[in-house]
Amino acid sequence: MNQKSKLLTIGQFAALHGINKKTLMWYDEIGLFHPAVINPENGYRCYNYYQSPILETILLLRELDVSIHEIQEFMKNRSAESLKSLLEEKIADLDRSFIHLQAIRKTLCNHHQNMETLLTMDLSEISIIEKEERCLVTVDIDENTSFEKEVELITAKTTQYQLGRLHDASYGSMISVTSLQNRNFNDYSKLFIEIPFLTQKKKLHIQPKGNYIRAFHKGGWETIPLRYQAIFDYAEKNNLTLSGFSYEKGINETVIDRIEDYIVQIEIPCKKQ
Repeated sequence: MNQKSKLLTIGQFAALHGINKKTLMWYDEIGLFHPAVINPENGYRCYNYYQSPILETILLLRELDVSIHEIQEFMKNRSAESLKSLLEEKIADLDRSFIHLQAIRKTLCNHHQNMETLLTMDLSEISIIEKEERCLVTVDIDENTSFEKEVELITAKTTQYQLGRLHDASYGSMISVTSLQNRNFNDYSKLFIEIPFLTQKKKLHIQPKGNYIRAFHKGGWETIPLRYQAIFDYAEKNNLTLSGFSYEKGINETVIDRIEDYIVQIEIPCKKQ
């Protein structure tokens, strides 16, 4: 007799597939997956090896969060075509989930880096760093843009790029170097959103690759001109030319309650004269 034709008890069959035998009993009760035979003497459910692929398909679909009702409908009209269609749909769902998890991981890494910076930083230090190119989603603002309007603009962009929540991206503001040099310290022209895993670069602001002056400012906005003056002095002393925009981003919003403790990271593209 072929060994694969031998009957297995419900306990043996459940163990073979790494599930509880109560799951098999429930599948039988709801008409999803029946045993090969039921012992007429004691009512025990028995299964055979050839049922394994069918059960594994059901278990796979359950792992993919396919509802019992959907699986029941699939089992009624089981075919290569229907399984192919169902799996394509679930593969697409997995791809979307994978992209979302990657975005969450990048966000967590950014927060982790910010916390590490907070624990090791010297607020008085001004340094040169090297950055890779970044693509930023931006919205235009000016000194007359109200806070309510800024929120409206950011909300529209997060909706456009299908961000589930605000934590899915990094946010900041941009002010041109020209405005800073002219001492127009309130002349912010853009808000930026750094969205992980953008699929296209059209109509995006490109933050260029290269060297940047990096500095930090702690406190309210009224004292930030003093920090920019220190940056200008550093650039002049080191024969550096500043260009483009200054990119400002808060790095400790999650761990403070007072504006006096707010720390802004400032990064400005620079080159040797």
